[in-house]
Amino acid sequence: MMRPSVQFDGSTLSPAEVERIATNNADVAISTDAWHKVEIARSVVDGILERGETVYGINTGFGALVDQRISPSDLAQLQTNLIRSHATALGDAMSRTSVRAMMAVRINSLVKGHSGVHPDVLKQLIAFLNKDIVPFVPRIGSLGASGDLAPLSHMALALIGEGMVLDENDSPVPTDGVLKEHGLIGIGLRAKDGLSLINGTSQMLAFMTLAERRLSSLLPLADMVLCTSMEARKASVQPSDHRVHQARPHPGQSLVAERIRALMKDSPILESHSDCERVQDAYSFRCAPQVHGAVLQRYTAMSETLNIELNSATDNPLIFPDPKNPGPHEVISQGNFHGEVIALAADSMSAALFELGSISERRIDQMLDPARSQLPAFLAKDSGLESGLMIVQYVAGASLAELHGHATPRAAFSTSTSAGQEDHVSMGATAAWNLLEATQRLSEVLACELFVACEALEFESLPPSPYVFALKQRVRTLAKPLDGDRTTSSELIQIAEALSDGAWLARIEAEVGRIPR
Repeated sequence: MMRPSVQFDGSTLSPAEVERIATNNADVAISTDAWHKVEIARSVVDGILERGETVYGINTGFGALVDQRISPSDLAQLQTNLIRSHATALGDAMSRTSVRAMMAVRINSLVKGHSGVHPDVLKQLIAFLNKDIVPFVPRIGSLGASGDLAPLSHMALALIGEGMVLDENDSPVPTDGVLKEHGLIGIGLRAKDGLSLINGTSQMLAFMTLAERRLSSLLPLADMVLCTSMEARKASVQPSDHRVHQARPHPGQSLVAERIRALMKDSPILESHSDCERVQDAYSFRCAPQVHGAVLQRYTAMSETLNIELNSATDNPLIFPDPKNPGPHEVISQGNFHGEVIALAADSMSAALFELGSISERRIDQMLDPARSQLPAFLAKDSGLESGLMIVQYVAGASLAELHGHATPRAAFSTSTSAGQEDHVSMGATAAWNLLEATQRLSEVLACELFVACEALEFESLPPSPYVFALKQRVRTLAKPLDGDRTTSSELIQIAEALSDGAWLARIEAEVGRIPR
């Protein structure tokens, strides 16, 4: 069976395609039109060198050393020195998935035809992805401006046959031996090649893309978890009446309300208490469309930013070929490498995820408190002798505390570097990594809520709605109902993982029907 293929053209790369490449579920190639653009841009670089013109990034020093003219005989060494000196990142290694995503994003930016990179560089990147040769890249080192310099330099180091790559166990091993095994050699960098490789927003984009893909299924599942809790708590669906949301027509709010109506349809539990005496539910249930909806709108805004950035040229300088009038004016020094738009989008999304986790934890409290739930304390079969799910709320609170930390904006910090030449930075890579971590913490809080809600439903004789029933059935493949106290740690971890990877959403929709999008 043929593997799917993704063609880079600089204009149409999607987050879903990046994910397929990142997980090694697609081969990659560059479109014919994109190759043509690459060759034209490269001809501009070659022409400048032939005419002996001085242009930043081509035959000058970098950053604060911009005024240093480099002789033609040293240009190749200049690019190699750039990569070696900038490969100084620290911290834990980026995952195989995130490095592959970073490489894919970098290729798509370079093939827009504004970078002037030599085609051999792109051929090496393509070979690395298709042969699953993954550079070893320490995560910490980018300030989110001037590009993700340090991490991308570790990637580039592997392209020239130096540094380390990951083996089958994700342990770092010398690059040269792995290249020989695959019939490859390190490439020689030419003028501007090194700078083009490292001067861009590819690391932060890789993290944001992986976060976006996780949220694409986690947010709809969060609404499904909410409805599981609504069934357990016998909450009213009236606050999701379409007239309410027509009166305040924020699109996210309206969509979540529509989802709740769809998810709760045909629920015998809901029907059984449609005329009960309870006037109003607690805010964590009644205001869920407004809170979940606001988060959904943040996600939509972030996705729009991401899709634009994935198909943008983000290095410096950029080349705009003018075949009728060649010269240094075809090269423009500018700031597309600055990651502010990514940093702010990521920070906003991280803050939103804290709110989603916060309201989720409050629903846990509602279900475990016997004074409000009318169920046994902490859902224990023998309260007092048994603690039931008491500590599940503690665990949710601990993950929520970490989410609170993730809600602190990373873009609020800047520092001046390179002797004042680079005097404002975005911290976009830190913000995007922070967002990716926040998605994991959110899945943990939601797993706790779902675990509690499913246990609460064990005290209900009537079945829930078809969607909730389908979700509960999947939970029960990982976690059986309580029969006395037991450790639930591994069960919660598995549920959190299942919520994160999106498989449950696809299977439930295939079984019951697609929920509103």
